[in-house]
Amino acid sequence: MYKTVRVAALQFGAGTNVSDNHKKVLESIEKASLAKPDLMVLPEFCNHASWYNDKEHCYEVSLELSDTFLKDVAAKAKEHNCYIVINVTLKRDEGKCSGSSLLFGRDGDLLGVSDKQVLMGHENDFLEKATELSPIVETDIGRLGLYACMDGVIAETPRDLALRGAQILCNSLNSFAFDEASLHIPVRAAENKVFVVAANKVASLIPEELKEPVSQGIHIPAHFLDGAGESQIIAPDGTIIAKGSLTGEDIVIADIQPHLADSKRRPDGNDIFANRRPDIYKELAQEPTEIPFSEKSTKLRVSTWQPTSIGKDAIDEICAAIPEIAKSWDIITLPELFFVDDLADISWGRCLDFSNYALTNIEKALEGTDLKICCSILMEQETGIQHQGVILSAEGLIHRQAQIHHSTRYMEQLELGQELLIKEFNFGKIAIVVGDDSIYPELFRLAAIKGADLVLVPGHMQERWEHETGLLERASENRLCLAFASRPTEAGASLLFDLDSDFTILTPWEKRSFDGNISRAIQISAPRFPGLTGRTLNLIAAHNKDLSGRTHLLNSRPWHLMGLDRTELTKMPQDTVSKRL
Repeated sequence: MYKTVRVAALQFGAGTNVSDNHKKVLESIEKASLAKPDLMVLPEFCNHASWYNDKEHCYEVSLELSDTFLKDVAAKAKEHNCYIVINVTLKRDEGKCSGSSLLFGRDGDLLGVSDKQVLMGHENDFLEKATELSPIVETDIGRLGLYACMDGVIAETPRDLALRGAQILCNSLNSFAFDEASLHIPVRAAENKVFVVAANKVASLIPEELKEPVSQGIHIPAHFLDGAGESQIIAPDGTIIAKGSLTGEDIVIADIQPHLADSKRRPDGNDIFANRRPDIYKELAQEPTEIPFSEKSTKLRVSTWQPTSIGKDAIDEICAAIPEIAKSWDIITLPELFFVDDLADISWGRCLDFSNYALTNIEKALEGTDLKICCSILMEQETGIQHQGVILSAEGLIHRQAQIHHSTRYMEQLELGQELLIKEFNFGKIAIVVGDDSIYPELFRLAAIKGADLVLVPGHMQERWEHETGLLERASENRLCLAFASRPTEAGASLLFDLDSDFTILTPWEKRSFDGNISRAIQISAPRFPGLTGRTLNLIAAHNKDLSGRTHLLNSRPWHLMGLDRTELTKMPQDTVSKRL
């Protein structure tokens, strides 16, 4: 019989008085203990607000493991027979400090320490980044992984923990951003098929007396400088099981079954971890270099097309529409094998016939236009059959990208691509992500590192989280424009993502006011019926990846930790972990 575990996310504020914060932590633990949780997760920087006069001040208010503050937390874990995750700033050697999550066990022992890997803005002035990977801690309630705030705004840290076997990710936050709760927290559960317990701050994140002058100096309205709350517990399918209030202290409780995080299979049976291609992602573990952006990047009229019919009729339909579409749009993206309604109902030979028919007729229909069409087809190669994403124009087939990951929806002998290719046009750089490749965050990361402004996805929507957070996160965490085309399904339909020109926080914005989101693309959702949905996308905006001072969406990734041997830092069998990594 599988075990049910009660978990709790504790939501409260912390000021600049360490003694007062000590009391607040203990009071919050006591309140949560009434629900008898097996695990409590507390917010980030519980000992002191993340605001310091200088490095010496940061060190002064930071804690040592032997301090009464942490000894009392350990005692509470033993008293209430539960696991407690608390994040504080820790004193390290030579006057240095780290932002660290600590896990105390049921007996009060310290079971694990996880240092923050990605620092946000001014944290870089006071704290040291992690130099070691976080351990996976095996407990009687499941395998736990710890991370903090900005570590979860990009994909790498939670991904690493999940790959090494974590079933429950414990996320401690110190965030005023609304998109933490609506996007960055839940997507980490869904894309890795794990549980996430996330505890955020409320109340002012800086000294109250400095709120107004700081607001004016950093160009963020004062009311946005409070912790954004909405602590939450998310299931492996991305469902939010429980969520706290936007303001005010709260205790968020849920009962979960950690074993559900052991399955990494999609509805079609595809194992998203077993089918990863680590050899393709090696560049992500290399020291960042200058991103090769295109000097031609501009704005582009992009649309998606959802066909009415299937088979030859779907091909004839798009061909007939091309002259009219070409008047308003520069490029359109069609769903994965747009002439097929259900792969299970068609032979591969028939699919090849339709692919050849599509190539011939679409190229002919594009003659005399400047329109470009991105779609996916089956292509016979000397070594086998590939599922390729292609871009067609009046000049013929001008770009192609083979599917890189195996998918159970395709024949076993499908020949896979060996690299992600980028094509430069007179309007910018484009990458194609083909079909089920869209569920792998690593590919979009590679596209961004290679300088792509726009990613086109001839895809097929399978899971709700893809529509709700997955594709939005790919555009947001990489600052990419994106067009995803799918036939409408129960999970969702086609999507477009644009980027605001104003992005880097703490800098003046020219065209819009700060809205509480730190890294969230603009989503345009197609209706769930046939037709065209489009928007002029701001490709040049993809060149700005600076989230804040000294925090870059790509170059601040923990690349220095990604190439390490991680098999010894997990409680799973090494052969299983090695295959995943």
